[in-house]
Amino acid sequence: MQPRRSRVVVIGAGLAGLFAAAAAAGRADPVLIVERDRFPTTPTPRGGVPQGSHQHVLLHRGLIAAEQLLPGLREELVRAGAVPIDTGDLLWLGPSGWSVPGGREFEILAATRPLLEHVVRSRVAALPHVELRDDTEVRRLCVDADRVTGVDIRDGGREHAALIVDAAGRNSHLPAWLRAAGLPSPDEQVVDARIGYASRLYRADRSWFAGAGLFILATPQSPTGASVLSVEDGRWLVTVVGIGEHRPPRDEPGFHTFLTGLRDPAVADFASRAAPAGPISWHRRTANHRRRYERIRPWPRGLLVVGDALCAFNPIYGHGITVAALQALELRAALTSAPPGDIGRRLLRRIARRAALPWSIATSEDLRYPTSDGRPGLVQAQLGRYTHALDNLAAHGNTRARHSTAAVYHLMAPPARLLHPSLLAATAGAALLGHAAPVERPTALTTPTRPASPLHDG
Repeated sequence: MQPRRSRVVVIGAGLAGLFAAAAAAGRADPVLIVERDRFPTTPTPRGGVPQGSHQHVLLHRGLIAAEQLLPGLREELVRAGAVPIDTGDLLWLGPSGWSVPGGREFEILAATRPLLEHVVRSRVAALPHVELRDDTEVRRLCVDADRVTGVDIRDGGREHAALIVDAAGRNSHLPAWLRAAGLPSPDEQVVDARIGYASRLYRADRSWFAGAGLFILATPQSPTGASVLSVEDGRWLVTVVGIGEHRPPRDEPGFHTFLTGLRDPAVADFASRAAPAGPISWHRRTANHRRRYERIRPWPRGLLVVGDALCAFNPIYGHGITVAALQALELRAALTSAPPGDIGRRLLRRIARRAALPWSIATSEDLRYPTSDGRPGLVQAQLGRYTHALDNLAAHGNTRARHSTAAVYHLMAPPARLLHPSLLAATAGAALLGHAAPVERPTALTTPTRPASPLHDG
């Protein structure tokens, strides 16, 4: 029998692979997505997404990009239970103190990762000429001269294609496949601060928690943190973070002891008033890992790498989904002017650039910790001191400092936004004259609207 032919084969049906398939659909039909896992029939975690039980959000720029790829996706996610949140309503305890809440910033959607993936996968599966095939493992690339022509499958089958998109995530085997084909492996960069986190779902009465979400950031001086975020089905996701020897323990009593040791009692208070709605999940594979495929010469035509297979960030910073959506937009733009078989190193360079700013943000933060396997360079160290000064301004009532930092973090503004003359003047003034009064602890954390009592399922 002749092997089936697909013009585009996407390896991996995580969000990066699904976004890439959505980008190719209609521009390079047919599209085949192959996934090693079996797809769950309901929004439940799967083995290929080890961080799937932990906090995930669509940052504002990612929400815009996902909507461009799949029009109507936002409303569909909201109907499925995702919670729209304006980041101006989030309560933040940064290194210098509480940031002033209120004021419109950027909309995000908060939901569990299984729900996000389930809705996106359903939308992509419904696209014309798109096929999703689970329980299918790719074994190697098929390379002919300077071109990738397909992939071999575990059961001995072969899929021919004009374009192969590797979206297999951190566990991508592409470096080994390239070596087997006589091509160079990429240079790799790893920044690992030995950060771990643990998460648990709760049910809680919204009447006594006025905020949409709460974040207590870990710092080098206080290496533990936590967050509380509203998700679908009336639940709340509590995630705790620790660095090095302060990583969350793996037992339930230790989880609660960890909460009581945070530098603010808000999360421990929340958990004591709420009812657990699921088990505790742990995750410790949080290193930032970048493979520099864009530097390989020659790069075979018909091969592209996206998502965590190209550049994986510490998941705690939440940039991975957004970067994958932006990379998919780059693929869609390229396919409007070139056939899939002509895709090559030029597009790969553009896709790698989409990860550059989030890489800088994540690694600059992680390199501040003594547990990291590296140290910040001169520019990174200076940037870190300046962003700490901006955090200090925000903790003393400067709303421009908070909003500008949020704009850069959500990839809605370039880093130059942080050099606005008023911010430079404010940081200089604070250094010379001191700060105004610090922002007080939010009243939403201290004044429940009615006496609280623990809730119980059922």
